Amino acid sequence: MLFKKDNTGYDRENMTPAMHFSICTGERVAGFIENETGKFRDVMLIKNDRDLKRFLKIYDIDEKDLKSDY
Repeated sequence: MLFKKDNTGYDRENMTPAMHFSICTGERVAGFIENETGKFRDVMLIKNDRDLKRFLKIYDIDEKDLKSDY
């Protein structure tokens, strides 16, 4: 599991948790979309379900609230 330094300071009012998928490689990255700009900020590479569960736990996010961003 790889982490980037988290400079997002996850703001629940202004950011939406999201998962970005690469159509070329299948790579999954969890992060946040800034609601105002639509910019995706990547936070964590998701290699397996355990990584996803950890991301959800760290940021106290319900999986149903995770938006898929292709």
